[in-house]
Amino acid sequence: MQQQLISSPPSIQGVQQRYDARAIATRYRWRPWQAVWRLIYIIWSFSGFVWGLLWDRWTRTQQAHSPQRAIHIRLILTRLGPTFIKVGQALSTRPDLIPKEFLTELMLLQDQLPPFANAQAFALIESELRQPVRDIYQEISPSPVAAASLGQVYRGRLYTGEEVAIKVQRPNLRPKLALDLYLMRIMAAWFGPLLPLNLGHDLTLIVDEFGTKLFEEIDYINEGQNAERFAHNFQDSEEVKVPSIHWAYSSRRVLTLEWINGFKLTNTQCAVDANMDPDRLVQIGVVSSLRQLLEFGFFHADPHPGNLFATSEDSMAYVDFGMMDQLDQITKNTLVDAVVHLVNKDYQLLAADFVKLGFLTPETDIHPIIPALEDVFDDVIGASVGDFNFKTITDRFSELMYDYPFRVPAKFALIIRSLVTQEGVALCLNPNFKIIEVSYPYVAQRLLAGETPEFQRRLLEVLFKDGKFQWQRLENLIEIAQTDQSFDLIPTARLGMQFLMSDEGQFLRRQVILALIEDDRLHTEEVERLWNLIKDDLKPEKLFSAALGALADFSDSNLPEWLPRPKLSVS
Repeated sequence: MQQQLISSPPSIQGVQQRYDARAIATRYRWRPWQAVWRLIYIIWSFSGFVWGLLWDRWTRTQQAHSPQRAIHIRLILTRLGPTFIKVGQALSTRPDLIPKEFLTELMLLQDQLPPFANAQAFALIESELRQPVRDIYQEISPSPVAAASLGQVYRGRLYTGEEVAIKVQRPNLRPKLALDLYLMRIMAAWFGPLLPLNLGHDLTLIVDEFGTKLFEEIDYINEGQNAERFAHNFQDSEEVKVPSIHWAYSSRRVLTLEWINGFKLTNTQCAVDANMDPDRLVQIGVVSSLRQLLEFGFFHADPHPGNLFATSEDSMAYVDFGMMDQLDQITKNTLVDAVVHLVNKDYQLLAADFVKLGFLTPETDIHPIIPALEDVFDDVIGASVGDFNFKTITDRFSELMYDYPFRVPAKFALIIRSLVTQEGVALCLNPNFKIIEVSYPYVAQRLLAGETPEFQRRLLEVLFKDGKFQWQRLENLIEIAQTDQSFDLIPTARLGMQFLMSDEGQFLRRQVILALIEDDRLHTEEVERLWNLIKDDLKPEKLFSAALGALADFSDSNLPEWLPRPKLSVS
């Protein structure tokens, strides 16, 4: 059945399955009246809202009319359809940017949109799955339990007894998306060069990236495969829940998946009533996002509150996997490098990282940019780190883009959106939340663990500068990692011991000895401070066990030459 569904025809409703800007442009070049009327309708729809804002400013009645304007913009976006609703969803996650009245209204765009008729939905289910609805589901709700921008969801039960969510796509969705994306691309080409921040020539690429992801999002076979891949990545985590897919009852426009019991992450009162700690939910969300970006390279690009649920097991569930993206290994490594260089305040290497990531072209002279980076980031990594959030760094970085040839690569548009959206969700749960307070411990733990050669190299970059061991940095890393109460230093000590005993650890062994006698003195004060920091985590019996474990991982053939070989007794 699944194979039959996947091999559906390459064209649906006259529009290709995958986003193709050239093909869409060709289509509407022969149908200019459709594009012109749609453009007029969009401009007309927003004109009343813009006039209302101007009138409020002239009459100084902005505050009094704010609730009215908020309802107006929500109705406009809803009326304009899926593409514009997606824009509203992104804005709904930014309580630090959007006035409260507007935020409340835009949040209704996440899953409280007008549904389409049941008759259309059930007819689509029967057409896609080629069976009567009553033969597929033992029970199905008489009306949708949620209606989103691209489809609506029913609650049902299979004849095998499992409770399921049934996603049904909105009718005629591909042609509507294609026309809006065509108009957006034209406007990006017209007005992009007039915009600041050196983004002009990239705006059409950003629209194309957005279009590619939207077309992937409305392919439910692709979404189901994304969900299974995401679940595999987090199979070792009890804190991240992913619904299972029922492939026998799924197609490109109908998706049947496990029903998740929970509540949206924005509902702080529900978390309190369920004896759940909102800050703990924030931590789960941020760490899971960091793992997606830096560990797996496969990340959720649309984590708005309508797609994130807190469950009764003190865990977080992702329920929508239509908009995902992939980072290659080089990009992942460069992102980690950038974090390390930022922590080290090594702005020359940080500028080089921006070149590798595509924020600067290879021919850019980075030397004039280095002092500017220092001005922007110095305060962020200093004592005021508690005041840092992602918006702070993007605002400061935007100032740089006026004066230097920075640009936003198309492939980073979704990463930035994912990060600001995740932070927006966190701010809804806790207005005082600072993303750095959760991000730093995760990065510190990954560096200290050094579970891969790449992370071992980056740890050495942090601990050594100009050939000298940086005691303070090691103390800072451990202190930051220990702010997460679940951090266990023993596995890190074991990995460190294994590395020290390996051939690759020869340089580090020599450097540690030199560090202890650096500047012609024995650094007993630094060692004592370090011991006081870790002694509670390194009980003698635990440390001895870790040492035995490290030794057990080495055979006689791969023990380093400087370590005595064990003597074998012959009975």
